[in-house]
Amino acid sequence: MSSTSQKHRNFVGEPMGDKCVTDVAGIGKVYGQKLCDKGFDKAYVLLGQFLLLKKDEEMFRDWLLTEIKMRDRDAINCASCLKEWSDAFL
Repeated sequence: MSSTSQKHRNFVGEPMGDKCVTDVAGIGKVYGQKLCDKGFDKAYVLLGQFLLLKKDEEMFRDWLLTEIKMRDRDAINCASCLKEWSDAFL
């Protein structure tokens, strides 16, 4: 996908390991702190939430919009990143 960011391509291009939540596309310092405050400090913890929502991108975006108060564009980027990663590695 040529429309994805370098951050997105870097994230989906390798196993997740112990990456910080801010390594996920769409999540910067501010959203990262909001997620950490709610216990989502690692990318794999956020992936767990995505999986709990049955890998449904729309439900996950709604969760990000409601719980983290993310902008829609950032929520779309985050959901897309986790979806592409899970399709490649799970």
